[in-house]
Amino acid sequence: MDRLVPIATLRTPFSQKFGVPRQSGTEGVVGRVEFHSPYGDPNAFRGLEGYSHVWLLWGFSQVEQTDRFVPTVRPPRLGGNTRMGVFATRSPFRPNPIGMSVVKLLKVEVTDGRVSLVVEGVDMTDGTPVYDVKPYLPHADCIPQATGGWSAEVKDECLSVVWDCSVPEELRSSLEAILAQDPRPHYIDDSQRVYGFAYLGHEVKFAVKDDVLHVLSVLDKA
Repeated sequence: MDRLVPIATLRTPFSQKFGVPRQSGTEGVVGRVEFHSPYGDPNAFRGLEGYSHVWLLWGFSQVEQTDRFVPTVRPPRLGGNTRMGVFATRSPFRPNPIGMSVVKLLKVEVTDGRVSLVVEGVDMTDGTPVYDVKPYLPHADCIPQATGGWSAEVKDECLSVVWDCSVPEELRSSLEAILAQDPRPHYIDDSQRVYGFAYLGHEVKFAVKDDVLHVLSVLDKA
């Protein structure tokens, strides 16, 4: 087989890359894996409901790829100025634009004879192609003594989130978890700058000053 075939499309709250969590696992950020025919056959999922988490193998569909191999990249966590080897990072700019994420399996749904998976902790944009689903095996996939390389030396400090506007209650907890991770590029620190991203049909505007993120508005785009 000389190519990967998407078996599903992932539906998520994110229509653009900005605002997407940098890693999977953010609580409250729910997506749906909608399988294409013939891969949505319920028989293909027999036994999956017993697992709490699954691996998703997916494609970086919103990243412009080139045919030229670039051996180093600038990880945002290092401020965008330091280069690391591409294989020592999770950069989307790779020889093959394949991502992998562990997500929590909330539900296996069957509608009109076709399966969808409801999952939590997505870190992909809406419409992302999914190439495979595999169960997460705690006894094999969790390695307590593993080391984190250069990424372990970079501290992930959460921001305090202050709501300077009203927000629908059903959005508040998941939005706060996303915003606390600081969606801004790490090489930008401008207290006057207003940032924005789309989330579940809403336009979210925020600014950061003295390590406090102020949510300025959450408006329904409809």
